[in-house]
Amino acid sequence: MLLKTIIVVLFIAVVVSLFSGLRFLVKDLGNSKRRLLFALGLRITLAALLLGTVIYGAYTGQISSRAPWDRQLHPEATTPYPIRPRPAMPAPEKAIPEQSVPTETAPAAQ
Repeated sequence: MLLKTIIVVLFIAVVVSLFSGLRFLVKDLGNSKRRLLFALGLRITLAALLLGTVIYGAYTGQISSRAPWDRQLHPEATTPYPIRPRPAMPAPEKAIPEQSVPTETAPAAQ
């Protein structure tokens, strides 16, 4: 439970840092973008911590998946369906005889 709380707090901190950077971008009209760069660095650090925390939680098993496509939760979904042979196509009952089409013969060229 503690790990999930840390993840939520880090996520909220990333969002707050994102909006503070937006505020600094809009409000700071001078040449100094020091606060904007600080907010960017803080956001990158918080995002890295968040990613590391999620990876740690997944690796230790404290965070589990409840997704419907998860193989551990639904092993029956990963087994292939039995392959049934296709039924043979029935042979035609009666073959239609080819009809000859009369062709005109062209006169021989001289």
